Amino acid sequence: MPRPTIYYIRHGETEWNALGRLQGTQDIPLNARGREQAVQAGSILGQLMARNGHDLARLPYVASPLVRARATMELLRGVLNLPVADYALDPRLREIGYGKWEGSTLPEMQAADPAFYARRLTEKWTLAPEGGETYADVERRVRDWYDQLSGDIVAVAHGGTARALMVALGFATPQGAVDLPIQQGAVYVFGDNGFDKFS
Repeated sequence: MPRPTIYYIRHGETEWNALGRLQGTQDIPLNARGREQAVQAGSILGQLMARNGHDLARLPYVASPLVRARATMELLRGVLNLPVADYALDPRLREIGYGKWEGSTLPEMQAADPAFYARRLTEKWTLAPEGGETYADVERRVRDWYDQLSGDIVAVAHGGTARALMVALGFATPQGAVDLPIQQGAVYVFGDNGFDKFS
């Protein structure tokens, strides 16, 4: 049986993205550039759907419950002339939790705890900040989400969940995925043979 195809979009930019602050589970809204990226992703998605013979209105759509993912979903659905609120939410797609590091930049984290910061650079998949999650935790929850899919789907979520999904599906190793940039305003297509990026 073929794998479901996932049309995966990372949320658009927020001010915290622009400042290099870790957002994690914080509800930070899109900035103007992020709204433009969401519209761009919607246009790319429409072209891919037409090329792949999908009826835009018949596919299920699901987003992380965080506001930046929901706003991205609603903007791209508007571009596709679909009812903007007609999509599901799934907490398993929320961003990796950074615990006490949320709101901090990497230099701030390094200054606050240089020993832990240095250790995490080499153990990022399995080591979490206090009160946070590991990428291995996120990999388990996105795998659980994936295993319940019954067909092709459009998902709007986060960079961390994209990396975890790549590993969960065997498309990347933890070492290869952990620092992989996940572009905003693009569409990642996860299919039978790996993933492609369209931007």
